[in-house]
Amino acid sequence: MVTLLYFASLRERVDCAREEVALPPGTPTVATIVETLRARDGRWSEAFAPGLAWRVAVNQSMADLATPLKPGDEVAFFPPVTGG
Repeated sequence: MVTLLYFASLRERVDCAREEVALPPGTPTVATIVETLRARDGRWSEAFAPGLAWRVAVNQSMADLATPLKPGDEVAFFPPVTGG
C-alpha cells in the first residue's frame, strides 16, 4: 500500500484529500499510479489529463513519472505553485 495525498485544486477536483491504494505487481512507478487514477472516472481522468500541469512528491521529495514506488511510500500530488 501507498498513501496518496491530493492538495489544493486537485483535492477539490477529485473530492479526495487522502487515500491508501495497493501497488500493482511488478515495478510500480508514479506513472503506474497516475494511469490507475485516470482510469477511475471522468473527474480523475480530467484532473490527471496528459499535458495538464501538476507536480508530484514521493516521501516529501520532488519526483517525476519515472520515480519508482515501494510499499509505505507517501505520494503527494499538487498543482504548480507560482510566486508573486
